[in-house]
Amino acid sequence: MNRSGLIFILLLLISGPVFCQETNYGPGYQTLLLNNPAFSGSNSDGILRLSYFNFYPGNQYNFHSVFMSYDSYFESLHGGAGFYISNDYIGGIVNDLRSGLSYSYFLQAGRDLYIHAGLSASFFHRGYNFSDAVFPDQIDAMGGISSPTSELISNENKTVFDVGTGLMFIYKRISGGFAITHLTQPDLSRNGSSDENLNRKYLIHFLMDIELNKTNDLRILPLASLELQGKLLSTAAGAALGNKFMSVSSVLMVNNNKNIDLQAGFSLRMEKMTFYYNYRFNLLSGYSLMPFSMLHQTGLTFSLNKVEKRIKLRTINIPDM
Repeated sequence: MNRSGLIFILLLLISGPVFCQETNYGPGYQTLLLNNPAFSGSNSDGILRLSYFNFYPGNQYNFHSVFMSYDSYFESLHGGAGFYISNDYIGGIVNDLRSGLSYSYFLQAGRDLYIHAGLSASFFHRGYNFSDAVFPDQIDAMGGISSPTSELISNENKTVFDVGTGLMFIYKRISGGFAITHLTQPDLSRNGSSDENLNRKYLIHFLMDIELNKTNDLRILPLASLELQGKLLSTAAGAALGNKFMSVSSVLMVNNNKNIDLQAGFSLRMEKMTFYYNYRFNLLSGYSLMPFSMLHQTGLTFSLNKVEKRIKLRTINIPDM
C-alpha cells in the first residue's frame, strides 16, 4: 500500500489530538513575517528569504513546504513593507497556498525606544485532490485496497481573505513583539461548517543581542516565544551563538500535547548571502504516531539593497533560523 496515499487518513486521525489547523514553521525568524507584520523592515536592508521544509522525513508522508519573503525599510513610507508567499504540499492531497502584504509604521517613542505597528492583508487558498487518497472503506481484511470508495468527496477548493496585526519594540539590544493573525477567522470548510474556521493565532516573541567579544563580533542571541491558536499552546526558548561569518543555534519547543522537540542548526555567511540549515526531532511525544524526525529546513537569504545608514532608525540582528 502506498503510504503517501494514506496521508489523508493519518491527518484525520491526528488532527483531533494535536489541535492543528495549519502548517506551523516553528519559532524561526526567517518566516516571522508570516506571523507578525510589524517585523517588516526590522533589518532595514532589503532581505530576500527563501526556505524549504521537509516535514517528517523518512516516513514517505510527502509533506513539503516552501516559503519566500522580501521586506525592507522605505523612508517614503516611514516604515517597513514586505510580502510573503508560502506553499504547503501535504501528501499530494491537500495544498495550502498563502500570500500576503505587510506594512509596519516606525515610531521613535524615546531616546532608545522604537515601536513598530504592523498590519497585513493576505489570502489563504486550500486545494484538494482525492484521486490518490485511500479511505477506510477501501481497506479489506487482508490489508489490501478494495473497490472504489463510497465516500462522495469532491475536489472543491476554497480561497479566503485574511488580516493580521502586530506590534514590535526595540530598546537598545532587546526586542520583542505581539501579534494576532487570522483576525477574520476565515472559513476553510467546503460545507459551511464553522469547525474549520481558522482560529486566531496569538504570538509573543522576545530576542536579546548580547555582545561577547567586540574584536571578532562574537555574540549570543537568546530568544523565546509563546504561541496560542485554539486549544494549541506552544512555547520555545533557545539561543544562537556566532559572529558575522557563521553561527550555531539550538531551540527547545514544548506544547500542551505533551510534545517536547529540540531543533539544532547552523548558518554560514558570505558577503550578501547566508545559507542556513535546521533539524528538528521529537524528544518526547504524547501521541504514538509522532515520528522522531520532525523536519529538515534549509534556506538562503540575500541582501538585495542597502538602506542609507544616516536614516535614524533602530535595527535588530536576527538568528539565522
